[in-house]
Amino acid sequence: ELDVLRLIAKGCTNRQMAEELSISVRTVEGHRANLMGKLHLQGRVELVRYARENNLVE
Repeated sequence: ELDVLRLIAKGCTNRQMAEELSISVRTVEGHRANLMGKLHLQGRVELVRYARENNLVE
């Protein structure tokens, strides 16, 4: 999930993340949904903001 979060923050699409991580697009979508649920966030923009505010990406 952390790898997916970092790639979301870099602006990757679900397909790009799946290829980068050698997983399916559905798995990427599942990780993204899990992150949003755990962090009580809604959408990619909030995930990116969270990643930046918590120094998970440069």
